[in-house]
Amino acid sequence: MTARQRHIAHLHLHAELTEAQYSDVIEVMSGITPHVQAVPPNALQLDLTSALRYFDLSPYDMVQTAKMRLKAHYGIDSSAGLAGNRMLAAMAADASAPGDTTWVPTGQAADWLYPRPVTALPGIGRATADTLHRYGLHTIGQIADLPPATLQRLLGAGQARLLTERARGHDPRPIIPAEPAAHLVADLALSRDCLDPAQHHRAVLGLADRIGQRLRGERQFTGRLTLAVRYADRTSTTRTRTLPEPTDHSPALAATALGLLTSLGLQRARVRAFVLRADDLRPAGSTYRQLSMDPSDARARAVEAAADRARRRFGQEAVRPAALAD
Repeated sequence: MTARQRHIAHLHLHAELTEAQYSDVIEVMSGITPHVQAVPPNALQLDLTSALRYFDLSPYDMVQTAKMRLKAHYGIDSSAGLAGNRMLAAMAADASAPGDTTWVPTGQAADWLYPRPVTALPGIGRATADTLHRYGLHTIGQIADLPPATLQRLLGAGQARLLTERARGHDPRPIIPAEPAAHLVADLALSRDCLDPAQHHRAVLGLADRIGQRLRGERQFTGRLTLAVRYADRTSTTRTRTLPEPTDHSPALAATALGLLTSLGLQRARVRAFVLRADDLRPAGSTYRQLSMDPSDARARAVEAAADRARRRFGQEAVRPAALAD
C-alpha cells in the first residue's frame, strides 16, 4: 500500500495582525481543516490532504477557497504556496506575488526546485552560501547532484545531510496544531452580497448540519453555539446561546442556530459571510441525553446515523437535508 500524497498550503497574510486577530484567522481556517499550524507573525500552514475529499475540490481550488474566506471575513489579502510538504509549500509562497498562488505538483518538484538559487533553500544562511559559491555551487540542483561525501567535506556531516535532503525536495515534518481545538467552526463565505432572508436561513441550516456531522465524527457534544455574521461593509454581529442540553444532533443544533439568526433581525441586510462555532465541547460518553417518549425522535436519530454512514462511504454530497438540495 502506498502512502497517500500530502497537500500542504502555506499562506502569507498581507496584514499586520494582533494576537487576537491572528487567533481568529486560525479559527476560520480550522473550518477547512483541523490541521492548521501557526507560523507567526503573519503566516500559517494547512494540511489539506483530508479536506479535499470532504469538500470535493482540487488542491488548487481548496487554497483559493481558503484565501477567499480570509478576504471575505477579515479583508485580508494573501499569497500562497501549495506543494507536497511544508518546506516546498513555504518556498512556493515566498516565490508568489501578492495575491497569487504557486502550485508545485509532486511530480514537478525537482524541475521547479533545481534552477532556484541556493539562498532560497531553508537552512542556508550568508556564511553557508558564501562557502558554496566559492566552490561554484549556485543552484539547488547543483547541491542535489553533488556527491554526499563532497558536500560533507565542505559543510560537515550533519549540515550536508540536511541540505542534501532539502535540495532534493524532501521534508517529512507533519503539520502540528499548537493545541487541540477547544471548539469547532463551520463558515460560509458568499460569492456575492446576499440580501435574501431565505438564503440566510439556508446558509445557517447548512452550517448547523456540518457542525453536527463533525461532532458525531469526533464523538463530541457541544453545549453552546455562537453565530457571527459579517456584512458587506466589513462590520459584524455575534450572538451566543446555550443549548437546552449538550448534543450532537443536527436538528437540535439547527433549531438553536436558526434561533440565533432570527434574534439578529437581519431582514434585508447585505451579508457577506456566516460563521457558526460550537463551544463547551465534551466527550460524547461523558454527557447525558434526556430520553424522549416521542418515537419520531428515535427514528430521526436512526436516520441521521444511517446518513453519516452513507457520507463516510460515498462522500459528503451523498445525503443532504431536503432544505439544502439544489
